[in-house]
Amino acid sequence: MNFVDWQLIDYKIAWDKQAGIFQEVIGKKMNGEATEKSETIIFCEHPHVYTIGKSGHDQNLLISDETLKQIGAVFYHIDRGGDITYHGPGQLVGYPIVDLERHEMSLKGYIFAIEEAVIKTLAEYGITGMRLQGATGVWLDVGSARTRKICAIGVKASRFVTMHGFALNVNTDLNYFTYINPCGFVDKGVTSLCKELGNPVDMNQVKMQMKTHLLALFS
Repeated sequence: MNFVDWQLIDYKIAWDKQAGIFQEVIGKKMNGEATEKSETIIFCEHPHVYTIGKSGHDQNLLISDETLKQIGAVFYHIDRGGDITYHGPGQLVGYPIVDLERHEMSLKGYIFAIEEAVIKTLAEYGITGMRLQGATGVWLDVGSARTRKICAIGVKASRFVTMHGFALNVNTDLNYFTYINPCGFVDKGVTSLCKELGNPVDMNQVKMQMKTHLLALFS
């Protein structure tokens, strides 16, 4: 499986590039060719952007187009599942483009695997990541008044090939979440590794740990 790091990249450019790899994997699969050499896990960060999935509601973006410009952000409707989320510098975004049939995984099992990789990465920093029933992603202090999300997950799958993925808040500016109802929730907060630990975190180290855990789960 290929790993690439696009560093900081415009959201639309990254979307188009991952769509190209996605179609390549589907094309090989449809032609009966092996897909493993085309499967790719992409890491990157984005400039300030809000994206909303197919099941999302525009009213969960709480600001006007003018305010979007003032805060230096853009907004896209996209073809993943889920509602609205934010991407920005200091957030590790991952786009696994994999053939689930080759890995003998269901879509539910795939999302579980991504959550598990994030939970294992958080554990490296002494943070207990948890799942919240009825909501994808990774959360902290589930069941308490302080339940908060640290990683969002939203995927698309066609012919059991995936695109889009996860967004783990590492050193993210959390103020940008105040302009939305994150993932459609109005009663739960968001957090980051930096906020939980009280100091900035080495992004390259987080990438190495996530890569290790993802590879272990997919193998």
